[in-house]
Amino acid sequence: MNGLDEPVSIQTYKVLRDKLNLLYPAVVKHSPYTAELAMNTAIVNAVNKQLREQGYPQNPQTDVTAHYELKTNERGILSLTLWNYAFSGGAHGLTIQNALTFNTESGKAYALKDLFKPGSDYVAKLSAIIKAELKTRDIPLLVEFNRIRPDQDFYIADKALVIYFQVYELAAYVYGFLYFPISVYAIQDIITEDGPLGKMLY
Repeated sequence: MNGLDEPVSIQTYKVLRDKLNLLYPAVVKHSPYTAELAMNTAIVNAVNKQLREQGYPQNPQTDVTAHYELKTNERGILSLTLWNYAFSGGAHGLTIQNALTFNTESGKAYALKDLFKPGSDYVAKLSAIIKAELKTRDIPLLVEFNRIRPDQDFYIADKALVIYFQVYELAAYVYGFLYFPISVYAIQDIITEDGPLGKMLY
């Protein structure tokens, strides 16, 4: 096993301020340093963007708790989710969840389209799988589901691509985030072999 397949070292940083309890990850002691820097910059930017979206610190009423979850840390792929829960009064707060998936060798962050062969209609294929699953689960939708966005939220866990929808994006608050794990084998024909899903196949 070469060093590139090894998991990267992650350190948790804590920011405690008035109305803010924030835990976020940073890649440490990683080589090449340019990749470490690229990944950490992307993480910090995403954390800050979530805070702005949740109205912190602009709204003095907003109380924020944020943490992260590691989904994949192997084979040169780091996939993680950043959670941000904000409460500003009212019946309940709102959680947003953003995912980042990196090539740990280059530090490049992948968009959903980067996981598939150029020209493959990944949107149609993934949407069909999700549509069938929604029917099976019988979840009442707020809006009719036709297809995913080309940049739909996703992360990679084990040998699955997990497509997910934000709270309220498809269904009522009570349903929370809707997750659709799709086995890499179900989409094997369209995934790009040198992309993150290709690395999970073998």
